[in-house]
Amino acid sequence: MPDNEKTRNNDFNITEMIVRVIVTAIVVGLTAFFTPGFSIDGLWSLLIASVVIGVLDYLVERFTGINASAFGKGIKGFLITVVILYVTKLIVPGFNITLLGAIVGAIVIGIIDMIIPSRAVV
Repeated sequence: MPDNEKTRNNDFNITEMIVRVIVTAIVVGLTAFFTPGFSIDGLWSLLIASVVIGVLDYLVERFTGINASAFGKGIKGFLITVVILYVTKLIVPGFNITLLGAIVGAIVIGIIDMIIPSRAVV
């Protein structure tokens, strides 16, 4: 039974990915509102950024096994969150974040994730 559970956890689940994107959009939108140096130009930029963040989070977790939530694996998770936020800036037009904004944003995301555990947040 544990082998089946492990296999099931490693399989791609589209429903889980959709939930991750929706929750990520909400959390990233709130984070951008509260974080200086972090802004999103519109709803489409927010949605595209949420997809990109969700995919990057999934890939990091899938290939490294590291939970990329801000406080998920200590300093490693925090740094990965900062990198994911900053890389998203390079991919998504209208997603503007400074390095300091990514650091503060990772802290805010971690705090929101502690209040509302989502596992959908980077």
